[in-house]
Amino acid sequence: MISTEAEPAEAAAQAKARTIIVTGASQGIGAGVAEAFIGRGYNVVANSLDFTNSALAPTQKLALVDGNIGSASTAAKIAEIAIRNFGSIDAVVNNAGVFFTKPFTEYTAADFELLSQTNLVGYINITQLAVKQMLVQGTGGSVICITSAMVEHPIAGVKASVPMITKGGLEAITRSLAMEYAREGIRFNAVAPGVVNTPMHAKDSKDTMESQSPMGTIPEIEDIVEAVVYLTEARCVTGEVLHVDAGMHNGKW
Repeated sequence: MISTEAEPAEAAAQAKARTIIVTGASQGIGAGVAEAFIGRGYNVVANSLDFTNSALAPTQKLALVDGNIGSASTAAKIAEIAIRNFGSIDAVVNNAGVFFTKPFTEYTAADFELLSQTNLVGYINITQLAVKQMLVQGTGGSVICITSAMVEHPIAGVKASVPMITKGGLEAITRSLAMEYAREGIRFNAVAPGVVNTPMHAKDSKDTMESQSPMGTIPEIEDIVEAVVYLTEARCVTGEVLHVDAGMHNGKW
């Protein structure tokens, strides 16, 4: 006779809350992602340069870690706190990012360093530590990054060539790592938003933002959060870039 009751160790594992790391979490998309996963029963380790003006506050389910994710020491601290406080690292959302525009000929080496340090080095720093822990745990995991619809579909007048080097790089490493760790059950995916109604665009006019949307609608933070939650929990989806951009990546409108 086959028992339908889980063994004690299995039952304990099923009951144990998963732990997710979210970078760039003080406000906007990152804060929305952190709050959503807390609501779903996860333990969350949230990172940002500064939580002073954030609505997030530490709880039994939420640990806050200040610091630049582009620094290896910050990433090490995040991973250490996740393991010490909650006992595992089961998922990562690499949301921290730097974005600014200017004509291509005006970007400087310092600009590229700033963009790369957060967008690329930050991803590598925390993802390497998370994957090492996931391999020890042997239960798979999920790593997500936030890229941009402009990787595939640049917009005339939005002079973001150098930032898109970093965002395109994230999509490339997402696909590579998805294949490298497929057998271990560690999944890598990306969410590629268009213009999103976040504090970053507080000074932009509604008409300008809507003009960058084929549907004439501006995605909200919740729309991006829903995509992140889906990819984190979709056990057979890996190597995917999910566009949440009201159709922007499809072409001219």
